[in-house]
Amino acid sequence: MIRSIDISTSALVAQRTRLNAISGNIANMSSLTDENGEANPYRAREVVFQTDDSLTTSGASGVKVAEIKTSDADHRYRYQPNHPLAIKEGEWKGYVAYPNIDMTTQMVDAMETTRAYEANVGVMEISKNLSRETLTILA
Repeated sequence: MIRSIDISTSALVAQRTRLNAISGNIANMSSLTDENGEANPYRAREVVFQTDDSLTTSGASGVKVAEIKTSDADHRYRYQPNHPLAIKEGEWKGYVAYPNIDMTTQMVDAMETTRAYEANVGVMEISKNLSRETLTILA
C-alpha cells in the first residue's frame, strides 16, 4: 500500500509541475519582450511525462517529468506599424509578434490537470483508509 501512495505522490508532483507551466503560459500570453527587454515574444512551455520505473510494482509504474519543452509554434502577427515593438524591416515590416498561446487550450489543460491531481489525492485517501481498516482487522 505504501507503493501505491508513492505512485500517487509521483503523479501529484508531475501534475503540479504541469499546472505551474500552464499558469506561466496564461500569465505571459501577452508578453512581447524577453527578460532582457528585447522584442522576443514568450513561448509556451509544455511538460512531457514519462514512466518512472523506480516505482514499478505489480505492473503499475509511477510518473515523472521527462522535460519541459518550449513551444516552437510560430508567433501570431498583428499589423500595428506605430507600435514601438513593430518589426522594422523584412516580410513582417509593421507587424508586432505576439505569443501563440490559446487561452481555451490552456484552460482545458488546467482543468484536466486539476482533475488528475484530485484523482490521485483520492487514491491516496483510499489507500490510507484501506491501511487503517487492515490494521483494525489485525488488531
